Amino acid sequence: MREIVRLENLDEIYQAENGEITALEGISFSVYEGELLGIVGPSGCGKSTLLSIVSGLVQPTHGTVWIGGEPVNGVSDKIGYMLQKDSLLEWRSIYRNVLLGLEIRGLVCEETVRYVDHLLTTYGLHDFRDKYPSQLSGGMRQRAALIRTLAVRPDLLLLDEAFSALDYQTRLAVTEDVCRILQQERVTTLMVTHDISEAISMCDRVVVLSARPGRIRQIHTLRFPTGDGQPLSPLERRSHENFKTYFNTIWKELDVHVEDQ
Repeated sequence: MREIVRLENLDEIYQAENGEITALEGISFSVYEGELLGIVGPSGCGKSTLLSIVSGLVQPTHGTVWIGGEPVNGVSDKIGYMLQKDSLLEWRSIYRNVLLGLEIRGLVCEETVRYVDHLLTTYGLHDFRDKYPSQLSGGMRQRAALIRTLAVRPDLLLLDEAFSALDYQTRLAVTEDVCRILQQERVTTLMVTHDISEAISMCDRVVVLSARPGRIRQIHTLRFPTGDGQPLSPLERRSHENFKTYFNTIWKELDVHVEDQ
């Protein structure tokens, strides 16, 4: 499997009022083509900082990020970044919102517009293309934001707590949608989440970080059977017996105390 991203011995140290703070220490792992890799860890362990480093928004104190065999030096056009808020522009239609990234990069042409139409049609938003964000449900807005990100065909998609602003029921439905889209479009994805269940239900592998300074405690390869030759959906994974085993293992690695119920 082709390596898309490689992180080599990343350290991130920043200056605070009370001295230097080490946010991340010795982070090394790879992400492979078509893989969805999740990162979980305690609050404040540097998960979002790690995505900022991968995206080129932050220069690490030590270490290197490689994307497609080239070191990251500044913001890369090869990366799509999706945050908690969908950041759709309320005065633009869904179609115009989806085209925004292409417009900024000067990439609007017959081919890219055709791809946008394919995404909107395939993933159930074509009939809503002339609507405005305020007219869509939270789940549909997130789907539109994802299509906007994918329209520029990034080599790597970064998801930073992308579903945390949604209510629980909508969040479950959106993870189903997102997984289906990422699998069908074969998008290599690096996802940060504080939700262990979300990571297990969606990801191929999960990186577990320690409390600050964030170090890799373990990398789990998640193994679930396929249903009719297709990967199990996030909801199907949640009901599979392997899910509880992975959850308990990762929970203990995070050093979270849970009182007996």
